[in-house]
Amino acid sequence: VGKACVVNYHGTFNDGTCFDSSFERGEPIQFICGVGMMIPGFDKAVVDMKVGDIVNIHLMPEEAYGPRSAAMILQAPIDKLPGSENLNVGDKVLLSNALGQPIPVVVIEKTEDSITLDGNHEMAGKELNFKIELVEIVE
Repeated sequence: VGKACVVNYHGTFNDGTCFDSSFERGEPIQFICGVGMMIPGFDKAVVDMKVGDIVNIHLMPEEAYGPRSAAMILQAPIDKLPGSENLNVGDKVLLSNALGQPIPVVVIEKTEDSITLDGNHEMAGKELNFKIELVEIVE
């Protein structure tokens, strides 16, 4: 905890589809372990690893990107959201919250008068599997 860890990982969905792999890119990632830079279950798995260890983990949504939330679905009149008239279902855009922070959303429905946006993380609600190899601990 608190140390920079260098890891390789291979992430899959339950059906075996790979969603990301540093092994395939040939580029391990580096992060500070135990401080929330990674999803909770991934972070927790690395905490007890030693250099050279390889672990396979299965994460429920609560240990990954969280469950899907209805509170993250926004429906707005098109005339109240400038530029939304040019968007189509499936388009990804950035909105800003009250603090000016970007919030990525996806258009999930559009009518002549309104647009519905989904602000859930694209992997929210999904179980994830990882093969993790601890390559180095940077002192």
